[in-house]
Amino acid sequence: MKTETNTHPVAELTSADFDAIIRDGVTLVDFWAPWCGPCRMQIPVLEQVASRLGSRARVAKVNVDQYPELAGRFQITGIPTLLLFKEGRLVQEFVGLQSAPALIAALEANV
Repeated sequence: MKTETNTHPVAELTSADFDAIIRDGVTLVDFWAPWCGPCRMQIPVLEQVASRLGSRARVAKVNVDQYPELAGRFQITGIPTLLLFKEGRLVQEFVGLQSAPALIAALEANV
């Protein structure tokens, strides 16, 4: 897992570390691609969510072009799609651009 600096607290997940990261606690994973306009708009929102929740939950992203097997595993057909996991179990799915308050509320309901 590539961890980002404090100014960019959203981790980039790979196929190799995905399951280990989502296994414990609460993790919000954004399936995105660099060429996707709404995906690029979602990134600052995710950074805000990650900063707000701190260590209570993780916020991460998966580049669907680099890791299509992960997108296929979760049947991602449109991006951005955000999946909320608790203890490794999928508990909620968001499709399309999401607001910080909506994501924060969903995460706080699961921490």
